[in-house]
Amino acid sequence: MKIVMHLHVYTGDMRTTVEFDDDTARALAHLRSESGMGVSEAVNTLVRRGLLAEAPAAPFVQQTRRLGIRIDVTNVAEAIDLLEGHEAR
Repeated sequence: MKIVMHLHVYTGDMRTTVEFDDDTARALAHLRSESGMGVSEAVNTLVRRGLLAEAPAAPFVQQTRRLGIRIDVTNVAEAIDLLEGHEAR
């Protein structure tokens, strides 16, 4: 079901039409039906919620540094033997 809702905003002599995406229009319609708010109040409430929401955390990026070690670490067991000795196992 497609929900289309247009909001006409008047600023002085200028009129702007705001067209909501389906998910936003559904959220607006749901808030209005649950709370009995008018369109303007519901839009302001949803905008405020968006402004107060925390930004998603930045993706984790592993930081690496060159250690100057020049050994082949494709075989972990051999690398451990080389670095720590066979007795370290």
